[in-house]
This record gives sequence, structure tokens and C-alpha cells, in this order.
Amino acid sequence: MNRSPALLAVLMAGTIVAGMPAFAQSSAGASHAGHGAPAAAQPAGAGKVLYYRNPMGLPDTSPVPKRDSMGMEYVPVYEGEAAPVSVAAPAQNPAGPRKILYYRNPMGLPDTSAVPKKDPMGMDYVPVYEGEDSASGTVTISSDKVQKLGVRTDAAMRRAISRQVRAVGTVQVDERRLFVVAPKFEAWIERLLVDTTGDTVRKGQPLMEVYSPELVLAQQEYLVARQGGAQLAEASLQRLRNLDVPEEEIDRLRKTGKASRTLTYRAAAGGVVLEKSAVRGMRFMPGEALYRIADLTHVWLVADVFEQDLGYVKPGQDVDVTVNSLPGKTFTGKVSFVYPTLTAESRTGKVRVELPNADGLLKPNLYATVHLNADLGAMAGLAVPDSALLDTGKRQAVLVEIGEGRYEPRDVKAGARADGYVQILAGLEEGERVVVRANFLIDSESNLRAALSAFGGSGGQHQQH
Repeated sequence: MNRSPALLAVLMAGTIVAGMPAFAQSSAGASHAGHGAPAAAQPAGAGKVLYYRNPMGLPDTSPVPKRDSMGMEYVPVYEGEAAPVSVAAPAQNPAGPRKILYYRNPMGLPDTSAVPKKDPMGMDYVPVYEGEDSASGTVTISSDKVQKLGVRTDAAMRRAISRQVRAVGTVQVDERRLFVVAPKFEAWIERLLVDTTGDTVRKGQPLMEVYSPELVLAQQEYLVARQGGAQLAEASLQRLRNLDVPEEEIDRLRKTGKASRTLTYRAAAGGVVLEKSAVRGMRFMPGEALYRIADLTHVWLVADVFEQDLGYVKPGQDVDVTVNSLPGKTFTGKVSFVYPTLTAESRTGKVRVELPNADGLLKPNLYATVHLNADLGAMAGLAVPDSALLDTGKRQAVLVEIGEGRYEPRDVKAGARADGYVQILAGLEEGERVVVRANFLIDSESNLRAALSAFGGSGGQHQQH
């Protein structure tokens, strides 16, 4: 019992003595390092020193030995030396090692390095291997991250698309079927035969009986002239014709040889009386408009089309017209003319549509709605879903799938949009697949640079894991 404490003391003393050489050696090494020795001794068989890197991992290198602001020596990097342990080892290609082209910033910033290094936050730069085409902005995303992000692609194909153009307008009189009764002589109205606005008249129907001293004198001159010869008589009859005296009145004058005091004035065309200024007993002067008559069997519909839709409207296109006063009834017409001017206040252009109106249901100044299907097949090329186009106003681009999980931003020239698709006039080939759904990665479609940066950031983070 008395020997046990003594034996224990002897054993502890032996242990302390055995550990002193190692402790002394370690202390000596630490003291030597504190007097300016290199932080890491050159390994046996190491090659040539390539450069010296910052001991804190900052993106700073030096071709010669030096110290940082805290007095710490830069760490030498030898030829053939493996990457630091903190740098993630690049994935090896099953077919063999791939050549590293350069190292890119892990946050997607436009900064690259020819050697491994860290960013100011201590994150390792990501190696870019030969064939990854990262220089052109290509990003790589793993299959599981594609599913998490909800990225979906669709192929660019040739599609026959059409655009529905809708506009409003008013029914108007066909200007080619509008007539004005304006006699070429001075006279008084003695009897009014068509005396109400809205009456329908036929061509040649009597409108009024007038007394004109000028016409009476011209008839008497003819009766005198025909006694002097046929040539003089024919000149007198031509004066009556120039005053729009009907042929039947001239034949009566030839047969009877008597001048008539009054003249029956007839309609030169049939239609509906839109305006009437003639009143019984009034005196009118040459050229004064007494009636305004329009043929309403064919009418115009003048529609106001917004300027962004004007390019899809062409003469000869079929249109469907509906009016509020006739629910359920549709009229069919054709575009006959697109006016060459634009209304500055409403930013609309006028389009003329011709409509048959044999039953007279379409009345002037009636409001109507025009529906026009603009077929874009003749000028359509490739088309992709409109959600695939990233349009900033200055730049138009799509994200093209160039491999499994690899996407490349590409500038394109966009054309017309319709049916949920947009035409691609240049920059894309048929069959190439484009990203059509990853909208949550894009903060704003008007900022393509931010959208591609967010998309590339996801790829950069994936490379680090």
C-alpha cells in the first residue's frame, strides 16, 4: 500500500521526460518562424516557383516574395503544385482529364483568372474546362436544379399564325354613290314633287317644276333658229342640253314647236334623300344645292385601327362586322382601302370596308365593330412562344439549350406576335430549343442584363457544390 504512491510518481516523471524533446523541437520551430522564416518550406522535389499568392486568399499575386500589410509573407506557388485544399477539386471527365481554360468569378462577375484564386469573400474561382464555351455567356445547370427552377424548353418551328384585329368605326355613305341636285340656271320653284327628307327616289323621277326665264328664252331662240337652217337650230338645242334640259323636253319642243313656261326637273340618280333645301316658291341660283341623294344599297364602314395593328391590314381582306342595334347579326365585307394618314390624337389609322346593304339595315353614322383575321402565314418564318423572348427595347434575345443543362443567351430579331407566339426573323434555326419558362429568375423583362446575370448566378453556384 505504501509503495503505490511512489510507483505512480516515478511513472509520471518518466512520461514528462519522454515528451520534452518533442515539445522543445516544436517550440524551436515556432520561434524560428517568428524571426522571418518562410511560412511554408519548399517541398522536396518541388519545381520552379510560379508566383506568390496572398496568404489571406485575396485576389492578389506577386512575381517576387513580399509581405502583406499585416506583415504576413506571401505563399509561394510551385510549378506542378496541386491546388490548395480549400479549392474545390474539379470534376473529372470519365473519358479523361479535361484542360482548364481559365477560372471565372463564382458570383458571375466579368472577372477571370489564369490561375486558381479566391474572391474578396474567400470563395474559390470556378474552373472553366475546354468545350464549356463559358466565354460566350453559356451557363450550366444540373438536372436536379433544372427541375427545381422549373426551366422548360420548346423547339423553334415554322407555324402559320394569325392575328385578330378588332376595331370600331361608323357606317358612312359610299362617296361614289352620292349625288347633289344643283341646277345650272336661275329659276323659281313653282311645284315641289319630292318634299320630305328620307324619301326614296328613282333615277329620272320628277323632283320639282320650275320657272326659268333663261330656259324660256333658249326655247324661243331654237324655234327662230330652225327657220334659218339645221346647223343654227342644232346649236340652239346644244345650249339647252348644256343647261341639263332632259332629252324628252327637247323632243317635245321639236315635235310641238312651242316653248314651255315651266320645266319638270328630274333626279339624275336613285337613292335616299339625305338633305333637302328646296322649298316651294323659293328662288335658287345656278349651282345652288337643292337635294342631296345617296344610294345606300352599298355603304362604307370607316374603322379606326390602332397603329400597332395597321401593318396586318391589307386591301382585299375579309372582315366581319357587328352592330349593337342588330344583336346576333353579322355582316361580311372586304377591306377596300387603308388611308395613308394617321390621327395624331388617337394614334389610329382609318380603314375603309365596303359592305352590301340591299335590305337597308346599315344606316349612315351607325356604330359598328370590325373583326379581322390577319393571316401572317405569307410572311411568317420561325416562331417561338412569346414567353421565350427577352425584350429590353434595345436588345432582343432568347436562351438556347445547347446541351443537357447548358443554355446560351443569343440575340435574335423578332417579328410579329400573334396567337401566343412571336416570329423570329434572324438569329435562330429551326429545331433549336429555347427556354420558355423560368420567369421567376427574371426580375424584369425590360432588364435583360439582370435576367441573364440571375440565370448565370444559379449556374455559378451549382459549380461550387
